[in-house]
Amino acid sequence: MELFANLAQGASVALTWSALMYCFLGVFLGMVVGVLPGVGPLPAIAMLLPITFYIPQTEAIIMLAGIYYGGQYGGSTASILLNLPGTPAAAVTALEGYPMAQQGRAGIALFLTAIASFVGGIFGVVLVGGFAPLLASFALEFGAAEYFSLLLLALIGAAAIGGGTFLRSLFMVVLGLFLGIVGQDVNSGQFRYTLGIPYMADGLNIVSVAMGLFGVSEVMATAHRHRSTQKESFGLRSMLPSRDDIRRSLPSTGRGSALGAGCGVLPGAGAAMASFLAYALERRLTKTPERFGKGAVEGLTAPESANNAAAQAAFIPSLTLGVPGDAVMAVMLGALMIHGIDPGPGLIADHPDLFWGLVVSFLIGNMMLLVLNIPLIGLWTRLLQIPYSVLYPAILTLICIGVYSINSATFDIFVVMIFGLIGYGLLRLGFPPAPLILGFILSPMLEENFRRALLLSRGDWSVFMTSPISGAFLALSFGILALAVAMAFRTAVKARRADRT
Repeated sequence: MELFANLAQGASVALTWSALMYCFLGVFLGMVVGVLPGVGPLPAIAMLLPITFYIPQTEAIIMLAGIYYGGQYGGSTASILLNLPGTPAAAVTALEGYPMAQQGRAGIALFLTAIASFVGGIFGVVLVGGFAPLLASFALEFGAAEYFSLLLLALIGAAAIGGGTFLRSLFMVVLGLFLGIVGQDVNSGQFRYTLGIPYMADGLNIVSVAMGLFGVSEVMATAHRHRSTQKESFGLRSMLPSRDDIRRSLPSTGRGSALGAGCGVLPGAGAAMASFLAYALERRLTKTPERFGKGAVEGLTAPESANNAAAQAAFIPSLTLGVPGDAVMAVMLGALMIHGIDPGPGLIADHPDLFWGLVVSFLIGNMMLLVLNIPLIGLWTRLLQIPYSVLYPAILTLICIGVYSINSATFDIFVVMIFGLIGYGLLRLGFPPAPLILGFILSPMLEENFRRALLLSRGDWSVFMTSPISGAFLALSFGILALAVAMAFRTAVKARRADRT
């Protein structure tokens, strides 16, 4: 009964005209940036952060969240039609969706992904509403040592599955941790690594760093690419799946939803990992593996349901523990902090209207996305006709305007451009930028809890091991670290043997 009372409280927030408008705006923008290759929800959220300063905090978070999970819906369109994933999680969709489009079944593929995305999203929402309060109650037992160990686990997990090689991802995490301590020390008041620049006294601006790393760098990396401008038209009849398609897609959608929700709850995982695991599971379970890569519908619906379930479930550790599951959720945590909301075990108790209003808005947003996705498929395909020469100058202009509007400081624009160049260089060298932003966001919390734990224990380092919860997190961290190093060493040995032969 308490759950229904909380949902009723959330409905009173989410069903206001203001919340509905921002929810629709968020999911619509999410669909748009998901459809457009090379943009994605992360740069969009980073670009819109300055705008949220002029929006009430609940509506602002509802809109940014809508962009996140709306982007998961839209990412499949370019994957199916052009073999260009709109989001990293949609890369797996292209493996089966594009062959279906080549067979003249693009409408069916788009219809199935819309339904699978809706089912996965709703499954994730139910998980958030049911398990987030329980996890928050458990997290109330956490002290400084437990939080430090949990954050360390999240960072090592992000390095292990953050894309690229483990050592490169780990380097990016460490670089993010270093950038996160720039500014004034909380305890001593000393300025650290500010280079004598007054604008850096309060640290680097998260909006400027995120826009540079994920906005400007993506524009630079993809502006030279050319894409097909083929025109497609879809009627309702061409989108209806056969009975065999439905029979094959139903169980795979259920498995993908469950697997994606599990990945979303894990700190450091995320939608991209959920998609790959769901696709791998379907290939392992099928009795006809030769169908995969040639338009197998179960290989299409499972990743789509998984990435949407993961996108929703990722809010559980982010809101209740303050630990983001991926780079997008790290920026979302930054948005919460900018609005004066501290994510953690006390969020649900301190801001019940925000939390339960957000949960109900997830339900409403997923229904909006289902309505937007299927009837407007023709519109989304026409968005793919926008030439890069028009799209990317507009994006850069909006980035500069948005950053300048925060503090009215030209210095922030220079920070964006510097991190844009850094992000572009890192992409060219094969260093994934996502672990860097995770390290940057979590660095102040990691340092604060580390120093607080040592202060309370009077410098006794064993405090991190004597606590059962902290010790378990540390054991998991070192286990993941050892496994990642062993796999990297094994890959290097195989590569050397291949070169010799």
